[in-house]
Amino acid sequence: MVRDGATVCGPLPERGQPASPRPRRTLIIGGARSGKSREAELRLAGEPSVTYLAAGPWADESWTGADGAPDAEWAARVAAHRAARPGWWRTVETLDIATALDAADRDARALLIDGIGTWLAAIMDQDGAWAEPPAAGALDRVADRVAVLTAAWRQASGLVVAVTDQVGEGLVPAYPAGRAFRDQLGWLNQLLAAESDLVLHVVAGRVQALPG
Repeated sequence: MVRDGATVCGPLPERGQPASPRPRRTLIIGGARSGKSREAELRLAGEPSVTYLAAGPWADESWTGADGAPDAEWAARVAAHRAARPGWWRTVETLDIATALDAADRDARALLIDGIGTWLAAIMDQDGAWAEPPAAGALDRVADRVAVLTAAWRQASGLVVAVTDQVGEGLVPAYPAGRAFRDQLGWLNQLLAAESDLVLHVVAGRVQALPG
């Protein structure tokens, strides 16, 4: 639901002036509970055909808490996110963002990717980059997958919005894996931003467009 007074399509152009082209690739960056996902959903609220790509982790995975018991609180969070999406949106749970971008282009569907940080965490896990020290070649494999994602983002011709996490504004992580993730996500955000038509920074529900 769009709030009263919210701008959905932007101001109309002056009489006799051409309308500004709509940004195709929008990257939305923000911290935890900043409102970045809500902003992404509002950006596509008026689209007739939307695919929501959830880049993990997913409730049907066997996530456990510190005591080894199923993490019911996390499962409830994921379920709430699913229930809040418009009924006509299609949900895809995958780490294969490049294929989803290509499919959205072919099918003329808008695509919302939420989010880049969880995608990176998952592929670092798959490629052995969380180990201390990382598995042999792990960071090279992560770099290869980042390159594939960046190329697919660059080539996307449809309407796509991606949500990512802001990193590096707090203390330096005390453990190597945390520092590696911070560095990798910071670099990935820069790569995607460089290939985006619009980059938005969300803080406490307030949205600011970042200059190119």
